[in-house]
This record gives sequence, C-alpha cells and structure tokens, in this order.
Amino acid sequence: MRRAILLVAFGASSAQGRNALAGFDALVRGRYPGTPVRWAYTSLLLRERMAQARQKSDSVYKAVLRLGLERFEAVAVQPLQTIPGEEHEEVCAAARDAACQCGLACQVGVPLLAGADDVRATALALVRHLPEDRAPGEDVVFMGHGARHEAVSRYEDLAAAVRQLDDRVHVGAMNGAATLETILPALVSRRVWLMPLLSVVGRHALEDMAGEKGHSWRSRIEAGGHQCLPVLKGTAEYAGVAEIWLRHLEGAVQSLAAGGGMR
Repeated sequence: MRRAILLVAFGASSAQGRNALAGFDALVRGRYPGTPVRWAYTSLLLRERMAQARQKSDSVYKAVLRLGLERFEAVAVQPLQTIPGEEHEEVCAAARDAACQCGLACQVGVPLLAGADDVRATALALVRHLPEDRAPGEDVVFMGHGARHEAVSRYEDLAAAVRQLDDRVHVGAMNGAATLETILPALVSRRVWLMPLLSVVGRHALEDMAGEKGHSWRSRIEAGGHQCLPVLKGTAEYAGVAEIWLRHLEGAVQSLAAGGGMR
C-alpha cells in the first residue's frame, strides 16, 4: 500500500513558528524514513499569505485530494492541535470528504489532550520544560487559545494535573476556559513566568500573551504589581509534548496498516 503522512497546523506567521514546524517535520521523517510527509494549514489567512509568497499552502481537503491524484492509497493525518474541538472536527470532516472523493484510505490522529492519559503526559512534559532560571516558588502561567466547544474542559483537566505536580504552575486560556482573571488572584511571587500553551510562537504568543498593549496577558500581570517574564517557545518545541503527537500519529499509521480508516 502506497502510504503518505499529512501533518496539519494552523500555520506559522513567524520565523520561529516555521522553524518549530520544520523541527517536528524532521522528527516525523526520522520515525518514518521513506514515507512522504506533506503539510496542510487550517488558517485561510496564512494560506493566502503563503500563496502570495509562492509557498505551498494546501488546505486539508486540497492536500488529501492531491495525494489521491498522485496515486497514494492511504494517508495518516496528524493535526498539531491541543484539544478535540471545532478545528479538529473540521479537519476530520475535510479529510473524510476528500478521501471519499478520491478513494483514499485515511485515518486522522487525535489531538494532544485526547484523553486522561494524554492530559497526565502533557502535564509532566510542561513541568519538565519550565524555565531553568525559575526560582523555587515562582509562579508560571501557561496561556492556551481556548475554544467555545465542550472540549475546552481539557484545559481545566490539564490545569488540575499540573497543580498536582507543581502548585505554582497555572494553566489558562483566552477563550472558554480558566481565564487570566481567575488566575491573577492566585499569583503570589514577585516574578511571574508566562509561557504559551500553543504549538508554535505566532501572533497570539507575540501579541495576546507577551505584547506590550494593555490587553495582553503580560500587561495585565504587570498591572498587578508583578515582574512578568515571557518565554517565547511553542509546545511543538518541547520534546515531551512532540512525543505525544508522534504517539498519536503512530496510532493512525497502525490503524491504516490494520485496514482501518475512512474512505
């Protein structure tokens, strides 16, 4: 069976973000030598910018169709998403529709926080990648994107799992989960470390998290009398987090080998 791997990301607007995706690409190619690896992006705006720059910029639907036209028989799709929310549902639907149209066997891997075991593994990975210069007892705040979807509860599950490992580490999100307003009263240290719970460093990390405008998490933490120290490193750059996505990809690959997948 002629098989390919399709990796899916929102996209990356910064050089660091693009390098993070390239690093994950290298990990996948190292695990599956000889298997073609392609990319698709869910952000229409970023796809348009990439097209203007004459860079390959397929949507999930177009990427799966392209694989069918190239006579591939099966594709394992792995999104670099945090929760099984609306964006993940859209990826699954697009992959399913395209695979049905071209007769391609297709299996989509689950996101980072797919289940309870993943939540515990992610909590361990986050704690292991805390800043080396952090002093004992200093607060650390992770900012995720969030969602208006029931799966947003995974952020709260992750926050609880992280607190069991380190009660000075807080997990919140911009939308629909524990917000910064709920975290601010719990911050007690003079210095507060601020880190993205986002796969790559892009606009949200640079502006909404670490930006200098009043709406940013950094500005609001500093307004509370703290010194805020942003760490601009996406979760795809954490070996422990990347390993979870790789494990989910392996599940999709094995399902295809066993004859599973949607057509």
